Amino acid sequence: MQVRETLFADLVQGRAQQYQVPLYQRTYSWQEKQLTQLWSDVLEQAELIGAERQASPHFLGSVVLAPSPQNEPTFPRWLVVDGQQRLTTLSLALAALRDHVADTRPDEAERISEDYLVNKRMTGDDHFRLLPTQADRPQFAAHLRGPEPGPAAGGTVAAAYGFFRRRFAETEDPAHPREVFRIERAITTRLTLVAVTAERGDNVHRIFESLNNTGRRLSQADLLRNHVFMRLPSRGEQVYETYWLPLQDSLSNDELEHLMWLHLVLDGDDRARRQDLSSAQQRRFEDGEAGEAEIEAYVRELHRRGALLRRLLHPEQEPDAAVRACLHRLNAWQAQVTHPALMLLLERRERGELDSSDTARALSYIESFLVRRMICRVPTNSLDGIFRAVPGQLPLGVPVADGLHRLLSADGRFWPADDELREKVRTGPFYQYGRWHQRKMVLQRLEESYGHPEPVDFATARLTIEHVMPQSPGEEWIRTLAEDAADGESAEDLHARLRHTLGNLTLTAVNAELSNHPFERKQDLLRGSHLEMNRRIAATGRWGAEEILARADDLADRAVALWPAPLPGAGRVERGRDWRLAHEVLAALPHGTWTSYGDLAAFLGSGAQAVGTHLASTPRVANAYRVLTAEGRISDGFRWADQDSGGDVRARLAADGVRFTVAGSADPAQRLTADDLALLAARADDGQADGEEAAQGTVAGGRGEETRADRFLRQLAADDSAGTVAAVRALLSRWEALGGWIGYGAGHVTTSAFLMLGEAGAPGRGIWPLTLYPGTGRGGTAEVVFQHLAAREPFTDRPLRAELLRRLNGLEGVGIPEGKLELRPGFRLSLLEKDRNHDLLAETLAWFRDRWEGRGAS
Repeated sequence: MQVRETLFADLVQGRAQQYQVPLYQRTYSWQEKQLTQLWSDVLEQAELIGAERQASPHFLGSVVLAPSPQNEPTFPRWLVVDGQQRLTTLSLALAALRDHVADTRPDEAERISEDYLVNKRMTGDDHFRLLPTQADRPQFAAHLRGPEPGPAAGGTVAAAYGFFRRRFAETEDPAHPREVFRIERAITTRLTLVAVTAERGDNVHRIFESLNNTGRRLSQADLLRNHVFMRLPSRGEQVYETYWLPLQDSLSNDELEHLMWLHLVLDGDDRARRQDLSSAQQRRFEDGEAGEAEIEAYVRELHRRGALLRRLLHPEQEPDAAVRACLHRLNAWQAQVTHPALMLLLERRERGELDSSDTARALSYIESFLVRRMICRVPTNSLDGIFRAVPGQLPLGVPVADGLHRLLSADGRFWPADDELREKVRTGPFYQYGRWHQRKMVLQRLEESYGHPEPVDFATARLTIEHVMPQSPGEEWIRTLAEDAADGESAEDLHARLRHTLGNLTLTAVNAELSNHPFERKQDLLRGSHLEMNRRIAATGRWGAEEILARADDLADRAVALWPAPLPGAGRVERGRDWRLAHEVLAALPHGTWTSYGDLAAFLGSGAQAVGTHLASTPRVANAYRVLTAEGRISDGFRWADQDSGGDVRARLAADGVRFTVAGSADPAQRLTADDLALLAARADDGQADGEEAAQGTVAGGRGEETRADRFLRQLAADDSAGTVAAVRALLSRWEALGGWIGYGAGHVTTSAFLMLGEAGAPGRGIWPLTLYPGTGRGGTAEVVFQHLAAREPFTDRPLRAELLRRLNGLEGVGIPEGKLELRPGFRLSLLEKDRNHDLLAETLAWFRDRWEGRGAS
């Protein structure tokens, strides 16, 4: 047996060779979580390459190889006993990179293919340098043959390839076209592997077990603590009692680990990674030849900084009222990414370099930076690097608060100015931005700006976000919108464009009562509100496009006053219209789906005409031909933007799984709305946050108050027939008889019922297949949470989710297309009035429970 450290490039480059995944290996199974972590590691290494900094490469894991029985002297073949997931993922990433540059740099695309992916002069299966299991081979081969592998109906191989295509589209920077090739270098030369190469007769399975049987992993805090006290032979007990034990008692293990990382960042190591903090700190000890005095000083400094971190985690411990209010808001925003900057400010105040007034002013800049970026939909992926760099980049020779203002205003930070903020408040679908608690905090701050003499106590008020013009408008609302619609725009398109904007959103404690009622009924309820913003809405004579836009302008004025603007002329770059989000969501369209110009425009906060013009004039936008008119027809003005024709559009749509009606329109069931596109673009954890929070608890309030269960059933009865209510009650009872429990929603949007499995009261550790919602004028719905299930074992396995879809589609009246297998589609609860449907759904839920309970079985 030979063991050596190697790189992906060293494994696959050179003469013709092949790595074969044996038949008995499991199929490719990496999901978004593993892919995202790998991509983060790759980008970090690419950044180091770009900065020309010397740093250790990232260790990716082990690869266990054994000679293949088909081995030939002129064509070496190796069995991949362990490590096929890593090798397959890296190959798919490089295939995606090759296809990303194929049109602009065909020479580079060919080089990537020949260097890492294929044996140029070989045919058949021998053509591929990596040969997956038989189950994965057709899809893998299709993508490696590229650059246009043809339609794929799904699966983990296609999903991984699509993930990397989207990520390369996100990193596209016309000003730095070589950026993607730094990513290539990171993948091929900055990810190290330990290659264990067995010889004939070696027990490769025993080698595999020894590499993976490591038991419980010690945390970074455990490792560093052990190292520290190993180096304190004479003073360890005193240091432990005086500093370490109080620190350990005041912070959780995760918080202690976070503090250790912050300590490294504050001391100038802005490249420190949380997963490597123990080795990074040990290197600092060794480089400084630290003795017991220096080690003790390190623990003492951790203890001091621990008190500052506790103020960030528990703002009520902050003595100054203005600073405490700022910290409360940042804590409510869940802005842990800002902690390096926050710790720096508290430290500088502790040293006397700024007072509490200037500390609050500096904190307001950080809050504004976060809020303005969220309202203007600036991606959050750069925030970690921006705030980690603050301790080392804060300007010298100027007051701390002014220096922070200047630093955050600098080129490339993208702190939106007043004009962009006003435009996004007016047109952006705010309801789809950020997380629910962030949206709620923005509205709370806007309400506070009215300076009501009797302000609402937001800590105790149970307020939710309400659409004044409802999400599902009735006939009266449609008539109002038709009066306001401009030439060429339908009332439905106008509704899609305005419903999620800030001008149409408010806070209320009577969300369910407001529901889908006409504006006159909502006026009566809003007049009785304690919120000034609601009283002003109630004072208007009608509620249509003109009123929504006028209120948006007023809220924009307040937002500009609340959240300070960046400094003008501080090396800033104005952002033009950013179409990357459109490209990303179109690239992610699932097989068998389409969307409309209006849907895409509403999702982007743009106009349908602007979307059509961009798609018609921009080459190589993935799936641009799957954007159709609202009626599901190919636009008369559609033209392939590429020089070479893409062929017949309808034929391409059919090949992508889009069905057509007898009238020639695309199947409306396969259409992705603006809300579907938002789900598609959302991160998995973002998509689950509202549901998990809402599932906690079954009772709202104390004695005498309506329980959440009662509230759900009352709302259901208000909009559905007695037969539907009885069918839902029976379904809930059958679910409990199967061993499940019901979690009732807190009501961020409307109340709901979650069919839960797992520990009662702990939804974060459980799973639910369906969420039931009362109607809002159009009847209640059962939402199938495929997006949630994709991150929960055992339903991370796509074929299991597909089987759940097949079973649900067996109900009469349910026809969920396969393209919505990554989303949260639904069906009407009224369908459960049919006994056959009720029984089939109960059987499907029993099957779901059995799959979940057997998830650990081999």
